[in-house]
Amino acid sequence: MKLSNFDYHLERHRIAQRPMHPRDSSRLFYLKKNEHIHLTFNDLPDLLNEGDVLVRNVSKVIPARVEGKKETGGHVEILFYQPLDGGWECLIKGAKIKEGINLLVDGEIAKVKKRLAGGRYVVDCKSPINLMMSHGKMPTPPYIKKELSSPDEYQTVYAVREGSIAAPTAGFHFTPELLEKISGKGVDIHDITLHVGPGTFLPVRTDEVEGHDMEEESFEVNEETAQAVTSANEEGRRVIFVGTTTVRAMESVSSKGKVSSRNGRTDLFIYPGYEFQSGMDMLLTNFHLPKSTLLMLVSAFGGRERILSAYREAIKKEYRFYSFGDAMLIEGLQC
Repeated sequence: MKLSNFDYHLERHRIAQRPMHPRDSSRLFYLKKNEHIHLTFNDLPDLLNEGDVLVRNVSKVIPARVEGKKETGGHVEILFYQPLDGGWECLIKGAKIKEGINLLVDGEIAKVKKRLAGGRYVVDCKSPINLMMSHGKMPTPPYIKKELSSPDEYQTVYAVREGSIAAPTAGFHFTPELLEKISGKGVDIHDITLHVGPGTFLPVRTDEVEGHDMEEESFEVNEETAQAVTSANEEGRRVIFVGTTTVRAMESVSSKGKVSSRNGRTDLFIYPGYEFQSGMDMLLTNFHLPKSTLLMLVSAFGGRERILSAYREAIKKEYRFYSFGDAMLIEGLQC
């Protein structure tokens, strides 16, 4: 399958630079099987039924982007994203980063212990978590050009488990009031955790989609969520996943509608041709970058031509795209 099959053109001004205020005033493209409906996100409760199961990712973004300098004075930017034995795996931007050099962050020393592939390094410092909390910034994507008004802008309102270097952005549209309204309708809301790492956003560098390798990300699906989704599938109640990260976690522990609880790591790569196992009926997601693994996952669930046609319609109707953009609610073709 060609990577070019997942390309589309988007003008730069369609990339949202700020979240909507209030968050649930963003637009919602409801892609039904045979109909396109244009709503606002606060209409979502009207689309849900008593007994539906809504599953969301409660991972919290850490302020993992830290600026510093080399001992020789050159500027560096360190993106901490994964603890390892003997240090943290990081991406480092800066000239001539070599093994053994020291990086300085406000007087604290971070030693580059080892160089890995793809501009990655193992860095050792006294207290990386404290370093991030005291000096770090939120690792917003490069297409977000404006500074955040507050770090909370790049968190979901229900984020509780620290560990992501990028937000599960499909959840940005929820407010506490909207969640209360959804729960009040008799919708069961359940949580999983998938800590978003670079693998979710690294570009596909192979012409053939099948040649791409996803990097592992850590996740947890608890027993309560696993049982809730399994029961809904057995009883014919709808299952709605919030975001592609939720999909990857749940698909990693599912087989023919039965979901198991597990902590672990997943490198699951979902693209058209994949057979979904979790019983997902609907996917709530944002509009994703061209040629991205996220767009491929959405296309696997909703159909590539159908999704790209909807994207073209959304562009014409001036929807906002990417992390701070508007939302889609998609009914799957396999359901």
